[in-house]
Amino acid sequence: MSKIRKAVFPVAGLGSRFLPATKAQPKEMLPVVDKPLIQYAVEEAVAAGITDMVFITGRNKRAIEDHFDTAYELESELEAANKNALLELVRNVIPKSINCIYIRQSAPLGLGHAVLCARPVIGNDPFAVLLADDFMDTADGVKPVLAQMTDVFQREGHSVLAVQDVPRADTKQYGIVSATAYQPQLELVNAIVEKPQPDVAPSTLAVVGRYVLSNKIFDYLETLGKGAGGEIQLTDGIAALMQAEKVLAYRYDGQRYDCGSKLGYLKAMVAMGLKHPETGAGFTDYLKTLK
Repeated sequence: MSKIRKAVFPVAGLGSRFLPATKAQPKEMLPVVDKPLIQYAVEEAVAAGITDMVFITGRNKRAIEDHFDTAYELESELEAANKNALLELVRNVIPKSINCIYIRQSAPLGLGHAVLCARPVIGNDPFAVLLADDFMDTADGVKPVLAQMTDVFQREGHSVLAVQDVPRADTKQYGIVSATAYQPQLELVNAIVEKPQPDVAPSTLAVVGRYVLSNKIFDYLETLGKGAGGEIQLTDGIAALMQAEKVLAYRYDGQRYDCGSKLGYLKAMVAMGLKHPETGAGFTDYLKTLK
């Protein structure tokens, strides 16, 4: 079974729920303590053995490219000031062995279209998809979520979707699957539907921001019409893929924060602020003073 070496990061969205903060900067560059969301997602991919990072970008997303590029002027100033710790931090935003590839999505045609834009780079390989605003945290000693999923793919040889239960009232915000028991933490997906209303949702098991997919998905995405919201939906491509091969739902070990929402973003900030070696102790003390 081919190892997963390529990952797609759809980062062309407008980030409208965070306006005006995202008027002039990508939502993926919003910081959680001292690193932007997109860096956490890339680090998760690196930990899973990914070597090719494919960013599907749009207008006003140049900051993402700049973040993962060499900053000669900044490095020169830090070096001249003997700020060596900061210099190493800047130089090691991403390992030198990693390839960053940027593809422009010409129009906001949906997540399925964004993934399809990566086909020339992905080719015939299986690949991962990571949505940076689904922030995934794991406990010490537990593999990052994508690494858990690539392990499942290596073992099972089938596409894998990260899933979690959500309140029934929230099904209209997610792709929802119906599934049957398969193995511990794994279920066989029988059906998947994009953002169903609570009264018709087949379950409360939601797909959340991490996918490991067969390259066959591209064949179906190319022929799809517009789905929910007038966009080409990745969910619809997965539904078509299921007719030809198994798709598995994986109940991952970890905590997800929906950083596409203000409340989820604040929760992630608190969680990571408490874990951060520089801020953890002081932040803990501060929170204890709050009523």
